[in-house]
Amino acid sequence: MATKQSTGARRAKDKAASKPKGNAKASTKAGPIFVLKITLNNIDPPIWRRIEAKDCTLAKLHAIIQDAMGWYDSHLHVFRIGEDEFGLPDQWQETGGWADDEVLDSRRVLLSTIASHGIKKFQYVYDMGDGWTHSINFQKPVAEEAGAKYPRCVAGERACPPEDCGGPWGYADLVKAIEDPKHKRHGELLEWLGREFNPEAFDLKETNKALRRTR
Repeated sequence: MATKQSTGARRAKDKAASKPKGNAKASTKAGPIFVLKITLNNIDPPIWRRIEAKDCTLAKLHAIIQDAMGWYDSHLHVFRIGEDEFGLPDQWQETGGWADDEVLDSRRVLLSTIASHGIKKFQYVYDMGDGWTHSINFQKPVAEEAGAKYPRCVAGERACPPEDCGGPWGYADLVKAIEDPKHKRHGELLEWLGREFNPEAFDLKETNKALRRTR
């Protein structure tokens, strides 16, 4: 990652990013629906969701990703776009690990602004310890469908990993253990999970039910 810039320079870039659309908190006008494919990196077979959403801030996209993937929003997060990182300043100020000038305000940047700069792909990182990195790809936008409720998930595969399982590599070990009754950690990890867990499960209906919270 590039060396951090001065506070003034980074805040100026934050301001510039949101300037084309004015107040990012304002309601957006009717327009094309963004189609985003969200894929969890370093997992094979892949865990992914395809989301359709109206224009929104990165802060709202964070909530959409949490509900679509199946996370519990119990850890810090950032969006990485080029050399910049965007998040919720209040969260990062409380950590003491990063200064408030290093993480820019995700409430000030719209999807439409990102797309207008020709950016096709960016990243979302959740839980800085486990390091769940998601690739977010802009796909071809679609027209708004009469009567449809957005955001909505239109496709996806495989279950969200359990929180705090050690990132992609810890998750791979967990799946291997719970699927093999002879594995030395089989019973231990089943007890740790405290619930049934099927890595291959994906329920589109339940995912869209969760997404109602972000409408």
